[in-house]
Amino acid sequence: MLNEMGKRARAAFRPMARASTETKNAALRTLAEGVMAEAPAILAANARDVSAGQVGGLSEALIDRLTLNAKRLSGIAADLRALAELPDPVGETFDEGVLPNGLRVRRQRVPLGVLGVIYESRPNVTLDVAGLAIKTGNAAILRGGSETLHSNRALMAVVQRALAQHGLPADAIQFIDSADRALVLELLQLADGVDVIIPRGGAGLHRFCREHSRVPVITGGVGVCHLYVDESADVERALDVIHNAKTQRPSVCNSLDTVLVHRALAGEFLPAVVDHLRPAGVTFRAEPRALAVLPTSLVSQASPAGPDDFDTEWMSLVLGLKVVESMDEAIEHIAAHSTAHSDGILTRDAANARRFVAEVDSAAVFVNASTRFNDGGQLGLGAEAAVSTQRLHVRGPMGLRELTTYKWVVEGDYHVRP
Repeated sequence: MLNEMGKRARAAFRPMARASTETKNAALRTLAEGVMAEAPAILAANARDVSAGQVGGLSEALIDRLTLNAKRLSGIAADLRALAELPDPVGETFDEGVLPNGLRVRRQRVPLGVLGVIYESRPNVTLDVAGLAIKTGNAAILRGGSETLHSNRALMAVVQRALAQHGLPADAIQFIDSADRALVLELLQLADGVDVIIPRGGAGLHRFCREHSRVPVITGGVGVCHLYVDESADVERALDVIHNAKTQRPSVCNSLDTVLVHRALAGEFLPAVVDHLRPAGVTFRAEPRALAVLPTSLVSQASPAGPDDFDTEWMSLVLGLKVVESMDEAIEHIAAHSTAHSDGILTRDAANARRFVAEVDSAAVFVNASTRFNDGGQLGLGAEAAVSTQRLHVRGPMGLRELTTYKWVVEGDYHVRP
């Protein structure tokens, strides 16, 4: 099954790679229109998945990731239209020059090839990846989770119609329409048909892909995210940032997991954090120094932090609290517990901000901003295929340029090497 899908994807890649920008943009606009026109069918299919997930005992966080609604579909369509307006990276040239021997050289941006994307519980990824692949001239084989089968069938029908309407090969975007877990391993072994594997899911999925793939894997998307509140921070404004980072959508990878507070501010700030966030339903895991500064009226909102709590990606309305003696301790804590996804500082001290940015080695580092901004759409990329936390070949949200590579182009006048 997958060998044939890989062959068809490889054949479809060639016409996709040479498709004009105008054709690709037209397909994206048609796809956006199709999403809205087919919204009732898509939402009905998604409701079946959500219902089955609830009966099957999926967590609240996974149900939230699985759920589509009119607002989310409208946002997805808007992202697709925004992609159509962004510059096409394919064909872009850079590092042009003339060598002493007269050879003219440049690097030219080209698509990556065939993407194998494995993801869990998030049917929006189907359209995000389809849109990015179309714009960048890539082909893709998608494997969503078994809990999203009905949603993905409805979404893929819209994708295939949009491709066909503009003369692009339907096999450019394919979907593994099966819940058989063995097919994940088969996709990871498809070295002749796939050029890169991009997993989007929990730590277990990423580990499985790294251990079993014969294809290069770009990992990321697991976020244990921190904000450090230093002694100079604006308390009122810091509360708003923390509230947004924790509660705006707690089930996603860039939501906040731990607040680190300088001891000079802890007595004032931590009670304010608990009081500010508890109406939103947030509960807390606090280490002893953090618990000690909470008044009796707020202690019931917090539990003592366990040995693994600061290594946990909560994906729910749970927030870790810790008092630190200095920025040194904050940076050491982040180095020990962060997954290098999204970490930030809240400060009014420019020197502290510069030092934090220099020493915290995460894919995205924030100064006086919510970690929720580590997102392709929010950072102006239009959408993202994933958020990479590794160094090769990209870090952070994988948008258009991140789904390309380059080739050298060398032009001569019948040059020969001496």
